[in-house]
Amino acid sequence: MMIQSEKILKYLFILIPLLLITGPAIPDIIISLGSIFGIISLVYIKEYKNLIKINYFRISIILWLGLLFISVFSYNKINSFQDAFIFIRLLLIPFLCYFIFFKNIKIFKQTLCLILFLVIFVCLDTLYQFLNYTSENGFGKDIFGFKSNWYGRLTGPFGDELIPGSYVSKFGLFGFVILISIKKLKNKTIILPIYLSLILLISYVSGERMAFATFALSLSILLILLKGFRRSIFLSLALGALFIFVSIYLHPFYNDFKIIESTQYHQGQKIEKVFKCNDDSEKLCSKILNVQPSFFEVIKNFSTSAYGEIYLLSYKMFLDNPITGIGINNFQYLCKYNDSYKKMMINYECASHPHNIYIQWLAEGGLIVFIIFILYVYFLVSFILNNSGDKKYKIISLVIILLMFWPIMSTGSLIKNWYGVTTFFIIGLCMGLSKLKDND
Repeated sequence: MMIQSEKILKYLFILIPLLLITGPAIPDIIISLGSIFGIISLVYIKEYKNLIKINYFRISIILWLGLLFISVFSYNKINSFQDAFIFIRLLLIPFLCYFIFFKNIKIFKQTLCLILFLVIFVCLDTLYQFLNYTSENGFGKDIFGFKSNWYGRLTGPFGDELIPGSYVSKFGLFGFVILISIKKLKNKTIILPIYLSLILLISYVSGERMAFATFALSLSILLILLKGFRRSIFLSLALGALFIFVSIYLHPFYNDFKIIESTQYHQGQKIEKVFKCNDDSEKLCSKILNVQPSFFEVIKNFSTSAYGEIYLLSYKMFLDNPITGIGINNFQYLCKYNDSYKKMMINYECASHPHNIYIQWLAEGGLIVFIIFILYVYFLVSFILNNSGDKKYKIISLVIILLMFWPIMSTGSLIKNWYGVTTFFIIGLCMGLSKLKDND
C-alpha cells in the first residue's frame, strides 16, 4: 500500500509544473496529500532520523512554530491560526521532493524535461497571443481561447491569470539545466541563446516588470559565475535585447497610441488608441484606455503609487506591532476594519497582502518571524552550497533562489496557494539540483 501510494504521488508531483497552469486548486490538493503521506512515509522508513539532523529542516519547523506563536497575539486569531497551521504543508514540500518523490535521479530529470517542454510551450503560446493583436481590442486569444480582461496584458494558457512571464522566469533555468546536461546535444551555442532569449522576450512583453527584471538579473549573474557557458549567456542577453528592441520598434502595441495623461496611480496612464472604424474602413475611430502607469512615474511619485501606499501601511503596522506583528493573513482585515489604517489607503482599496515577502513577514509576523525567515533563507543557501553536486548546478540553484527571494521587488504572498506552492516546489527542485552530477 505504501509503495503504491508513493508511486501515484510521485507521478502527481512530477505533474505539478503542468498543473500550476490550471490554477492553484489541484496542485494544493496534491501538496496536502503529499504532506500527509510524506510524514507517514518518513516515519515508516525511519528517514526522519536523518531529516532532523539537517539545520534547514530544523529552521523550517521553528518558522512554523513561530507563526503559530505570534498568532496568539494577532488581531484576527482565526485567520492567523488557520493559515499558520496549514502552512506546514508548504514548508514540507522541499523535503518531500528531496527525500521521497525526486530521490530517484531519473524521476528528477524527467521532471526537468517536462519543465523544459512547458516553458517552451508557455513562451510560444504567449508569443502567439502577443502577435494576435488589434489596436481596438488589444491582445487576442491564445490557442486555447483565453484572453485578458486587462488591455495590454497577456495571459498565455493561464486563463484569467496574468502570470506567463512569472511562470517562465521562475522555471526557465531548470530547462536550461537539462539542455546543458545533455552531452549529445549539438549546437548548444545556438540552442541555449534562443531558449533563454525567448524567455527574456516573453517576460518583457507580458507586462510583468519584476519577472523580466529578475530573470535578466539572474542571467547577468550566471554570465559572471558560470564560466563554461559565458558565450551562450552573453548571446542570450544580446539576442533578448534585440528581440525586445524589434518588438518595441515594430509591434503596433508600442506605437499606435498617444499619451493623454500619465500618473503614478494604478492604471494611471491614460492613452488614446486610433484604428479603422468597423463600419467604414476609410474613417478612423479612437478609444480612451487606462493602462499600467509608466515605471518612471511610479518611481518618481512612489509614496502615492499603489505599492507606495501598501508598503507605507505595512511599515506602520510593523511599527505598531514590532515584536509579534499583526498576525498572519491579517493585513487586509486590519486595513478594512481599523480606521487609522484604512485612512492611509487614500487612492486604492485595501490589498490582500503587502506584496513583498520581507515586508509581509515584518508586518504580519513581526521581528520574531522576520528573523527566523532570514535564518530560513540562510540555512537553505548553506544546504545547497554544502551538497554533493557539481559546482555549476549548485550555482544555478543559488541563482534561482536569489531570483525568488530578491528583496527589492513586488511578490505574491507565500501564504497563498499558487505563489506558495510554486515557491516551495522550486526550492525542492533546487535542493535536488544541488546534488546533481554530470555522471548521474
